[in-house]
Amino acid sequence: MIQLKDLIYKVPIVAVAGNLFVKVKYIHNDSRDVKKNSLFIAIDGGNHNGHDFIDASIDSGAKVIVCSKIPDKKNQLVTYIQVSDVRKSTSIIASNFYDNPSKKIKLIGITGTNGKTTVATLLFNIFNNQNKNAGLISTINIKYAGEIISSKNTTPDILSINHFLSQMVKNNIKYCFMEVSSHGISQGRINGLNFAGGVFTNLTHDHLDFHKSFKNYRDIKKQFFDLLPKNAFSLVNIDDKNASFMLQNTVSNKSSFGIKNYAKFSLKVLESNFNGMLLRIDNHEVWTSLLGQFNASNLLAVYGVSVLLGLKKMEILREISLLKNVPGRFQVFKSDSECFVIIDYAHTPDALENVIYNINQIKTQNSKLITIIGCGGDRDIEKRNKIGEIASEKSDKVIFTSDNPRGENPMSIIDQMIEGVEEKYKNKIISIEKREMAIKKSKEISKKSDVVLIAGKGHEKYQEILNNKIPFDDFLIAKKYFINKP
Repeated sequence: MIQLKDLIYKVPIVAVAGNLFVKVKYIHNDSRDVKKNSLFIAIDGGNHNGHDFIDASIDSGAKVIVCSKIPDKKNQLVTYIQVSDVRKSTSIIASNFYDNPSKKIKLIGITGTNGKTTVATLLFNIFNNQNKNAGLISTINIKYAGEIISSKNTTPDILSINHFLSQMVKNNIKYCFMEVSSHGISQGRINGLNFAGGVFTNLTHDHLDFHKSFKNYRDIKKQFFDLLPKNAFSLVNIDDKNASFMLQNTVSNKSSFGIKNYAKFSLKVLESNFNGMLLRIDNHEVWTSLLGQFNASNLLAVYGVSVLLGLKKMEILREISLLKNVPGRFQVFKSDSECFVIIDYAHTPDALENVIYNINQIKTQNSKLITIIGCGGDRDIEKRNKIGEIASEKSDKVIFTSDNPRGENPMSIIDQMIEGVEEKYKNKIISIEKREMAIKKSKEISKKSDVVLIAGKGHEKYQEILNNKIPFDDFLIAKKYFINKP
């Protein structure tokens, strides 16, 4: 337990009502998690305002309430701390409670529209293979010292991050590779963390339902690099036009990687097929089982970070040759009918275009590309037409289906995707609402050497329909139809 006066050190306090010498055993920002001797932080989360749950948290055992306004009706056994900025205060309290774990570990943040999960996961794999004791905080899961915890968000809340980092420190973890999302930056989920480095992968159309404009989205990403200290590094993808903007005003050590433009770290793709790629990095040739130019860029980011963190170049290249695909990221298997099935998380126009472009570069001239794609409900509706346009123009056959329709009618979403299809491509389109039936249909119409791309959900193990999460795994469903059981 920690004394409250120590817990609120450096917190921007406006007023206090109650005893500052009470001891706190837990800190929570969700009243449902509150236990005896807890500190409850009342955050206005948009959909829910934590101030509405102050009484419930007290009933569950909260002894301290951190809030932006002290209630008129107070419990005399409870201490109320009014602060000027609840989110900033949360990050300070979390760091104090867990004894500033991000200062005891080399924390590397990876941000960008695409590639975050791949880069973070591959770095985690390489560093552990080199016995460097690494941890991972990613869209898919949180890993350290044999522990695997499923993720709820790309970037967890600041209380959870500090908790997991403190567990990593206790388990002698020296490095942690963490995805940093725009939502996470905007909502203060990385406030107060001490990063040893930051990576920018790319920036394309995404999350505009939340950020309202591309400029806002870009500016939020830049905030991450603005916050990096002098002893940290910034590694940016110079092939992206926003890379130089990310580096403006950062005091961190600047570095770059790129395939098309001059950069500190560069590579050339020498060969590419469905078995992998032959790359030249630093005048050394290395074979990787990963596919696509976007993965070449991801691998270059991985190489750059590894060099900047002190690994030996030849050891890094050897590890790159041993890497396997991250689940749901250009994950390929060959069917019994000898067509190729690819599961990919591509759910933005740019990501889909990149994946299809890379497939078309690799596949034979006589093979056809069949793309299965949907769009999520209650999200960025502007991209639906564009995804419909790209899929229909660049594929030989397209099956529009549901993704995570959430509260929307799946067929209405599909209709909006079809609106983006030019008349001359309408004969390529099949609409099948149920995703499993869409995958089954792709098996029926595919032939030897064809490529079936199942895009949008990647690693996800569910479909979100009418606020219910129903078990659904693209990879397992595809295997069910494309692999004949003995």
